[in-house]
Amino acid sequence: MAERFRHLLGGPVSLLLVLVMLAGCLFLWVGVPLGWLWIGSQVQSSASLGAAMAVTMAGVVATIILVVIALSQINGWHMALQERRSGHLPPNSALEVIFVSSAGLAVVGFVIWFFGFAGASPAPLNIGF
Repeated sequence: MAERFRHLLGGPVSLLLVLVMLAGCLFLWVGVPLGWLWIGSQVQSSASLGAAMAVTMAGVVATIILVVIALSQINGWHMALQERRSGHLPPNSALEVIFVSSAGLAVVGFVIWFFGFAGASPAPLNIGF
């Protein structure tokens, strides 16, 4: 298993590309939603809730598309470096590993925040009292 990760991270340029992909995935899961929620709140203060929701949803979708295109381009550069270095491509690209890992961390983080800090309960506790 360690050999597999060492193969994905081989060389300083490859490591830099992997770190950029990691930052991009974290931005995708955290930065994009928080940023567009803030922008939507600014729009709502001067316009209607519907306009704020439309701006937020359109912005989220457009930003996700742009970030994914950029990440796939960076992944292509990383794969070209890997192929040039070893003569063949690994079974999974670094972006696949980073994307799935960061998505799992984002889900775990959301669950911890939602149930631990946001005051949400998995079941209603005060029914009929």
